[in-house]
Amino acid sequence: MTSAAEFGFGTQIRKSPYFDATVRWGAQAFSIYNHMYIPRDFGDPEQNFWNLVNDAILCDVAVERQVEITGPDAAAFVQKLTPRNLSGMAVGQCKYILLTNADGGIINDPILLRLGENHFWISIADSDVLLWAQGVAVHSGMDVTIREPDVSPLQLQGPKSGMIMQALFGPSIMDLRYYWLREVELDGIPLIVSRTGWSSELGYELYLRDGSRGDELWEKIMAAGAPFNLRPGHTSSIRRIEGGMLSYHADADLQTNPFELGLDRLVDLTMDTDFIGKAALQRIQAAGVKRTQVGLIIDGEPLRGPNTTFWTIRKDEETVGKVTSAVFSPRLQQNIALAMVSTDVNWLGAELQVDLPSGAQRAIIVEKPFYDPRKMIAAA
Repeated sequence: MTSAAEFGFGTQIRKSPYFDATVRWGAQAFSIYNHMYIPRDFGDPEQNFWNLVNDAILCDVAVERQVEITGPDAAAFVQKLTPRNLSGMAVGQCKYILLTNADGGIINDPILLRLGENHFWISIADSDVLLWAQGVAVHSGMDVTIREPDVSPLQLQGPKSGMIMQALFGPSIMDLRYYWLREVELDGIPLIVSRTGWSSELGYELYLRDGSRGDELWEKIMAAGAPFNLRPGHTSSIRRIEGGMLSYHADADLQTNPFELGLDRLVDLTMDTDFIGKAALQRIQAAGVKRTQVGLIIDGEPLRGPNTTFWTIRKDEETVGKVTSAVFSPRLQQNIALAMVSTDVNWLGAELQVDLPSGAQRAIIVEKPFYDPRKMIAAA
């Protein structure tokens, strides 16, 4: 059995409250995300996918750090950070939002949780949003406090996750609606539970509010899930690409704007708030975009794993884009990919060429998401 001492990037990389438990339960490799260890390997990634879509998996996602914003001006400050109109957001609700810079580029695509009238968490992807928000606050003239609280999420995802949640919290937990949260305790362990997750499957996130009890929480969930075939796991590249979910730094970054990703619904240029990036996004919308995200089916042998570089896309020998995320889907029996391509070639059925490390392959633009396009599974 691998021991926790065998993994080491140095003391500057933080470990989650679940680190030792994940190693004990079979984590074989880690990468770095938000300056923390994240488990990336519990053996066979295809088996991890089937565990997720058939039963349930428990994932250490404590790397999804929380940026907490409180104070009398908290709501106004959060609205300043995002182009999504939050005027109708209720206490207890979650929203998928974008954070944009002055040029309209995407800083992050987090989940926003509203715990109180003047109490928000921004559950972030992999970028330094805490420093960004604190910097914006310095000259904002707003009365807010911005910090990183002692909060570490787990993801319980898969079709049997609801049954496991009932075993943990009782039948009342089934009243929790999609993209809503609830404050609960599990044998005295303080938690926020939300109906969210980065899997495109039915799922929950459990936000631990006392890092000293991480090992205890992990074991309680695994014990409750044993009758339902719960397995330790990691976020599935296969399932998230099937679902068209973004991975920051791969499918979006500071050089990407919301309109290129087809995320117009997360941008309200008519609201009165002068959010950061509003003027730039108005100009971009008026001019139109020159590239857009598409789905691709790539010919050839099944990919052995996700791409680790951006693969060039060509049309008649001219470079027209890049593959940002690619993987073989064992369910669809196809190589599927998210890609950014020139609007000149963006139509369904367009044939392109992708330069894989093994050689050039034909690719066809298709609808995305590749599976469950209306997100009925996750919202069920």
